[in-house]
Amino acid sequence: MAPNDPKQSGGFFASIASSISNFGSAMTKSVNGLMGYEGLEVVNPEGGTEDAEEEARRGRWKQEDRDSYWKMMQKYIGSDVTSMVTLPVLIFEPMSMLQKMAELMEYSYLLDLADECEDPYMRLVYTTSWAISVYYAYQRTWKPFNPILGETYEMVNHGGITFIAEQVSHHPPMSAGHAENEHFIYDISSKVKTKFLGNSIDIYPLGRTRVTLKRDGTVFDLVPPPTKVNNLIFGRTWVDSPGEMIMTNLTTGDKAVLYFQPCGWFGAGRYEIDGYVYNSAEEPKILMTGKWNESMSYQPCDSEGEPLPGTELKEAWKLADAPKNDKFQYTHFAHKINSFDTAPKKLLASDSRLRPDRYALEQGDLSKAGFEKSSLEERQRAEKKNREEKGHKFTTKWFDLANEVAATPWGDLEVYQYNGKYTEHRAAIDCLSSSEEIDIKSIEFNPWQYEDLAAN
Repeated sequence: MAPNDPKQSGGFFASIASSISNFGSAMTKSVNGLMGYEGLEVVNPEGGTEDAEEEARRGRWKQEDRDSYWKMMQKYIGSDVTSMVTLPVLIFEPMSMLQKMAELMEYSYLLDLADECEDPYMRLVYTTSWAISVYYAYQRTWKPFNPILGETYEMVNHGGITFIAEQVSHHPPMSAGHAENEHFIYDISSKVKTKFLGNSIDIYPLGRTRVTLKRDGTVFDLVPPPTKVNNLIFGRTWVDSPGEMIMTNLTTGDKAVLYFQPCGWFGAGRYEIDGYVYNSAEEPKILMTGKWNESMSYQPCDSEGEPLPGTELKEAWKLADAPKNDKFQYTHFAHKINSFDTAPKKLLASDSRLRPDRYALEQGDLSKAGFEKSSLEERQRAEKKNREEKGHKFTTKWFDLANEVAATPWGDLEVYQYNGKYTEHRAAIDCLSSSEEIDIKSIEFNPWQYEDLAAN
């Protein structure tokens, strides 16, 4: 196994695919009848229409919805559609992008282990496994709601973590997040670039993720691979993230470089990840291998990338049990994020859980969800117009724009820093000795900073 050339998997399936490529969709439909292939999931990495009827039966699309959506979206082929398109609510999940950011906290115990660990290379094993753990959630093909400017999401009651995220920009859409417990601090400025390709969309994570371990202040920086959502309209929708993930220890110069295998015919290589932890001299120290939908393992290696004699693969992370046949492919943690069990006392009125469109969709009322979504978007446009006419500027609450521009593989990024005010806000609330109980569900969603501007 060469240290700079992670192993290529699925050679058997790949050779089969190359020999039958001329059979096209006919082979795709009949493969489950072949001896030895019973129950194998068929994925066509080039797209295709052979799964359209099955997808419709599963309730995601009706044919008339699919045709209407396709007519609307054709004019956007080749464009970045992050914020320029009003999308139908039937493709959404009952969660906002701010909540999706919080899903990285599900396996936060891995960051606790990294902080407690003395070995610098094992620290990279744990932090990288933590970054990989969220990809099971990312495979969901439903779209989260775009946050309203000023929208927030708060989470407590999980691993001692306090999490706050805020939508800090509308055009372009940008979110900022901060989380911490006794072991680590997590900060993210999140922005994505997209390229709509008709039946698929490329997503480039133009963001910056930093993790600081509290024991000694070691800082890690994450560069994730791009993601591709395949078969948006025709065929079975599925997600792939081929490319490199790089986790760098900015304090020591050590890094982990893992390669996400691209999906081939019959799902060959899908989910598989291989790579190494390197020291600052770029010598391999630990090999890592696994699947982002199952587990990650590690093993010490020599300078050639070969496992050291007398060592064995050990598991660093394993996927937790997930609900069976969940409508939105949610994990137990995703349901926890949407519930008020993880909400603090006196929840901010701008919190994503309170969005009426999100709640209606969660209750299965698509008509009401669509109406509420349109109402929120119209109010956001009206508020922006009002603000501009008055010469006012939107001001973030919990994050400040830093005098720093971060370079990413897909362009430069403005960085937002946590300003500490949320910590003060929560401390003040927790100190209040009030017996008054507030029904959180009765709070009206209110992210608007300038709702009374017309009266000024």
